[in-house]
Parts: sequence; C-alpha cells; structure tokens
Amino acid sequence: MPKVKTKKSASKRFKVTGSGKVVHNRAGSNHFKSRKSSKRKRRLRKDTCMSDAMTSRTKKMIQK
Repeated sequence: MPKVKTKKSASKRFKVTGSGKVVHNRAGSNHFKSRKSSKRKRRLRKDTCMSDAMTSRTKKMIQK
C-alpha cells in the first residue's frame, strides 16, 4: 500500500488545533477593502474553526 501524499495547498491554508479542530482564515479580506466597513474588516482578520462537515475531509487532505 503506497503512502498517501499531503495536499500541499490544504496544508498551507489549514491548521489542526490540539483538540482536533481545523482552523482557517476567513474569506473576503484580500481586495475591495475600501467598500467594506472597519467592523467587517476587523472580523475578517480573525481565524475561525471549520464546520464539522468539512473537518473530516480536510483532515484527510492534510493527513492529521
């Protein structure tokens, strides 16, 4: 049985916490910042946990 390779694109975007949750950056903070409010941009700065439905698929991609 061959080794399963890590999806490098996924490993750069996601991180697994000690409790097993997957953390990622929020989408929508790269461009068109002038039309977004300061409150919205502040919220986009913070990381967030991934939903349970996506977590199992993402963990398989990053092999953790």
